[in-house]
Amino acid sequence: MRTLLAASLAALLLVAGTVVAEPLRALPDAELAAVAGQDGVSFAAHIVINDPTLVGAVSDSRLSLGFAGADGARRYLVLRNVRGTIDMSTIAIDVHTRPDGGDYIALSLPNTVKYERFGFESMSVQNDPLAPVTASMGSLDLSGTVNMTGQLRLWAH
Repeated sequence: MRTLLAASLAALLLVAGTVVAEPLRALPDAELAAVAGQDGVSFAAHIVINDPTLVGAVSDSRLSLGFAGADGARRYLVLRNVRGTIDMSTIAIDVHTRPDGGDYIALSLPNTVKYERFGFESMSVQNDPLAPVTASMGSLDLSGTVNMTGQLRLWAH
């Protein structure tokens, strides 16, 4: 048995040693256009934001967006304790050819997006993004599933 295994390993190494790869080189545009990428790239995403069940979880997180007002004063939209889970499936990126011969990149919308306790505790507009939230304009707590079809298409002019 050991002799057979050693002989198989030696044959494999001999075959592997005879494979010669062509060195990398830049392809001219015409040759590159003929390359087929087959099915593109597909992926899924599981996103967890500020999970409060984790050890050492932050209890007062903020997402702040700053804006300059007409009077020159800075104001902030503050979302407090943004958290939740988002699951997206079957997102694909692929290259297609338009009827006029040009190419475009197609980003397919996810078939299913599932939200679980996704949202924020309060939303406010403040002069200081770190000041205590005294007046909330509301909150968001989203749980459910969205089904989508279609593509986002991008191309150059």
